[in-house]
Amino acid sequence: MHWLVVQRLLGMLLMAFSGSMLPPMLIALFGGDGQFLSFLISLLVTFVLGGVLWLPVRRQQVDLRARDGFIIVTLFWTVLGVLSGIPFLFSTHLSITDAVFESVSGFTTTGATVITGLDGLPPSILYYRQQLQWLGGMGIILLAVAIFPMLGVGGMQLYRAETPGPIKDEKITPRIANTAQALWLIYLGLTVACALAYWWAGMSLFDAIGHSFSTVATGGFSTHDASLGHFNSLTIETIANVFMLAGGINFAVHFVVWRRGRYLEYWRNAEVQGFLVIVAGLSIATAALLWWLEYYPGLGTALRHAVFHVISIITTTGFTTQDFSLWPSFLPIMLIYISFIGGCAGSTAGGMKVVRVLLLLKQGLREVHQLIHPRSVIPIKIGNKPMEAPVVNAVWGFFALYVFATATLTLLMVGTGLDVLSAYAAVATCLNVTGPGLGVVTSNFIQVSDPGKWLAIFTMLLGRLEVFTLLVLLTPAFWRQ
Repeated sequence: MHWLVVQRLLGMLLMAFSGSMLPPMLIALFGGDGQFLSFLISLLVTFVLGGVLWLPVRRQQVDLRARDGFIIVTLFWTVLGVLSGIPFLFSTHLSITDAVFESVSGFTTTGATVITGLDGLPPSILYYRQQLQWLGGMGIILLAVAIFPMLGVGGMQLYRAETPGPIKDEKITPRIANTAQALWLIYLGLTVACALAYWWAGMSLFDAIGHSFSTVATGGFSTHDASLGHFNSLTIETIANVFMLAGGINFAVHFVVWRRGRYLEYWRNAEVQGFLVIVAGLSIATAALLWWLEYYPGLGTALRHAVFHVISIITTTGFTTQDFSLWPSFLPIMLIYISFIGGCAGSTAGGMKVVRVLLLLKQGLREVHQLIHPRSVIPIKIGNKPMEAPVVNAVWGFFALYVFATATLTLLMVGTGLDVLSAYAAVATCLNVTGPGLGVVTSNFIQVSDPGKWLAIFTMLLGRLEVFTLLVLLTPAFWRQ
């Protein structure tokens, strides 16, 4: 382990991202909301800590290894998550536990909150919450790789550590720094387009920018307690649907469409096709059940709310316009279930990812078929591309860990004092980085105990780093020379 290089890069990253405090500082300064000092303290603490780490080892230039990448990514997400809670600590008078919970929820794009009365909070704090999600959506390490060519060969190790899923070796350009820059340009373009659309639809410019951050990042934080339901606008909900879906699609597909103008790629890509089919099928089924059970007065109203909430939950955004926990029959549980599917690999969405679910289903069907025809050789394909055995095995390994983590964390959450439904929903919404849950965590985590909140913080980091990055640090083999 190259500890001095790890220290140098961690210090560099902390110093760089202390600059993220500047926009809310300016809002506080010119808006006069009294929060300037909170952001200044956070900036100075983050920058000074980064400088203290970086200065003694600034000349260390050893190439990073994969293990170094896992350490840096985990440390950076953890340390920055804690430091980013400083403004909440001073401005909203939250406890240390609640401040860290809110900041980690923002960075991991979970959207769970311990704050109420959002409509009365200072504008700088409201903006800061939204910005946290936008920075975490595409990945703050990926942003560092994009703006720090000095990371050099280490950039690929960091990219793989933060993106450990099925696309960890996928580069849409020859150089990893150019890949990161291309992804962030697309991300920025979608955010600008979303903000302009919201503004056109009637939001204030402040709300439009803030909600564009959390929509494209599939984060779910809002500047209002009622989330998007505050606006009661079909136009705004439709815009949110479009950009939540965009955030849930593999950004490599967006790149192909943007660079080559091949718009049919959205349908030709097998994972995107499966994603859209799942969304359409679940939306129709949900609307039909709501209408049949007469929960809403007409089919149009049922379809409006069904489509919005299915998209919001499966993309793990977590916006709401209705309290879906009150929906009849099995619908609330079904929505929690589909958060486990999540969006496409390479998107800003959480969950297991559609490509993994498709591979699991195809593998299961192959096993059933081979019970009937034991000697048959049936390749597993996504689209027209056969999947190699190591990829399929890795997906099964990921699924096993995901199920084990869900079961174990639910038991631990029950041990903190929650009832079984609330504990399961809390783990599901944090592991899938979704936001809203059921039971006492339907709208916020205020009733969860401090030990439960720290367990939720760990679960959010575990879900955002897709299990492997964090769990690999807990294995003895990782630390052997």
